[in-house]
Amino acid sequence: MAALLAAVWAIYQGNLTSEPKRIGAIETGAVAPEFTAVNSAGEQVKLSDYRGKVVMINFWASWCAPCVREMPMINHIAETYQNDVETLFVNVGEAKGTIREFMENQQFDFPVIIDVTGKVSGVYRITGLPATMIIDQEGIFSHILLGEITKDIPLQQWLEDTVQQKN
Repeated sequence: MAALLAAVWAIYQGNLTSEPKRIGAIETGAVAPEFTAVNSAGEQVKLSDYRGKVVMINFWASWCAPCVREMPMINHIAETYQNDVETLFVNVGEAKGTIREFMENQQFDFPVIIDVTGKVSGVYRITGLPATMIIDQEGIFSHILLGEITKDIPLQQWLEDTVQQKN
């Protein structure tokens, strides 16, 4: 009888801890970590400021060829979904002047979160670039892509699905 009760208790405890919204994990279904940073416009940016909206975060650097290749596509998608999705471009490890020069040369004018010390990318456990993450209205990762976004990656569909799941 004691063994049966122990088994039931173990199963019950397992059910309590198997909730998909794990904090600290960087995986779909986990809670996205909070961060505070300053963007290239001098504004303070906090992930929690966007609660209730879908957020797409793209980690990149100007020396990263795949990052540069995917940027026009991501920028176009960000403009297309600007009413439903907040896009945060996070530059990893470069100085503000380097970022400004790159943005001018590429003719991009969106604000960039400057992560010169790696604080934000560290919290998100970014070990390679580019990396793109979609966070739903509740602050939960819905999609994570480590690597370059190409035409074969259904980014627009992922955004549409994430926007629609809570509406």
